[in-house]
Amino acid sequence: MGRNADSNFSNFSYSVDYTRKGQQDIIMASRGLKKEETLAMRERLIGQSCRLFYSDDPVKIVRARGQYLFDENGKRYLDCISNVHHVGHCHPSITKAAVAQMDLLNTNTRFLHDNIVMYADRLAATLPDKLCVFYFVNSGSEANDLALRLARQYTQHEDVIVLDHAYHGHLVSLIDISPYKFRKLAGQKEWVHVAPLPDVYRGKFRENHPEPGQAYADAVKDLIEDVHRKGRKVSAIFVESLPSVGGQIILPEGYSSKVAEYVHSAGGVFVADEVQTGFGRVGSHFWAFQLQGEGFCPDIVTMGKPMGNGHPVACVATTVEIAGAFTANTVEYFNTFGGNPVSCAIGLAVLDVIEQEDLRGNAMRVGAHLKELFKKMQTRHELIGDVRGVGLFIGVELVTERGKKTPATKTAAHIIKRLKEEDLICVSTDGPWDNVLKLKPPMCFTVENAELVAQCFDRILTDMKANDLKLDKEDI
Repeated sequence: MGRNADSNFSNFSYSVDYTRKGQQDIIMASRGLKKEETLAMRERLIGQSCRLFYSDDPVKIVRARGQYLFDENGKRYLDCISNVHHVGHCHPSITKAAVAQMDLLNTNTRFLHDNIVMYADRLAATLPDKLCVFYFVNSGSEANDLALRLARQYTQHEDVIVLDHAYHGHLVSLIDISPYKFRKLAGQKEWVHVAPLPDVYRGKFRENHPEPGQAYADAVKDLIEDVHRKGRKVSAIFVESLPSVGGQIILPEGYSSKVAEYVHSAGGVFVADEVQTGFGRVGSHFWAFQLQGEGFCPDIVTMGKPMGNGHPVACVATTVEIAGAFTANTVEYFNTFGGNPVSCAIGLAVLDVIEQEDLRGNAMRVGAHLKELFKKMQTRHELIGDVRGVGLFIGVELVTERGKKTPATKTAAHIIKRLKEEDLICVSTDGPWDNVLKLKPPMCFTVENAELVAQCFDRILTDMKANDLKLDKEDI
């Protein structure tokens, strides 16, 4: 399973055209640069801070379909990484919509066009009623930068609260509110305040706490009081609905509602960052913030990666009141490409595919099965400290000692390398110590794919145990 390029891709019908067209594409790709030449040119021409997956032996991908990637030699890799390609790589419905609109018109967004309003209307139907004004941009970073501007204009306050280990984008304004980045650079700005990551596995308040959501929310309340003692005021709190870089964290029940209450009392707004998690990845809901209950509604929602299935399109959704304050400053906002006819045609096609192929239902079924497989594996392997997730958003935290929860960073790197080399499965790691295997595959991932991943992971852990292979020190 998962090894040769002639195998069927998945249970989804759009991938069956590979045998003929795919072989032609690989033949064409083989006429291009050799892998060594591509790598040498990249090292010479592309900034070295732009890192590759598997940097010691990168994979050269020339074609993709569904949940599969193909290299220049026709090897087929199972993709557990590309949450960007939400409904599957190169989905023909998405390609058809893009080509048809590109052939007809793609122009500056300041001309009147149907696609942007039709797309906004479709998005509005997935959100709470009060989130009914949209700004289209090109990336999640742009969306979060605009959310920051909206919050500050509306509240007339400057300060921002963020969660520890958060990442909200690569613009200067967002590096400043991303502890994951700023701690490696110039450090924390005086207007940025860091709240504890609500991690019930290794955080201050854990599974055995009677109300971890309330406890972590109260930590935000204490932080707000500290901000006020300094004579400062809060404009917003930015919260990833499911913190990803922080280690695939599932927020405890009731957390967001209480935090929003405290932030609102301080005159600020709640920004839900759905760039990683939106568009049905959690299965049970369209947006991950909805996991916090029907009574919770953010003031601003940012979205990005999944909405274009690899095409650069992103969005900010907010309220009439916040949008009105932004307009009242009399400074025009425009985004030349954000919400252009092609991007919106692609966005509409993505929504159609999610619905027509029941990808939310698939995320629930396959995600639950994959999580259960890892839970069972946890009973046999001491290295698996925690298994958490919802839908096709799953994290497997590896530790050298369960009692101390010592991060098994080198072991995690060893496992993802072996999965790639021995099983042609692409997985990556995250978390403060890079010891959490994150699984965020395209939404067309199948039960068979899940079973293959678990089977290969189990085999590697069993082999490591049999050979008494220990890569990490006992303490970090």
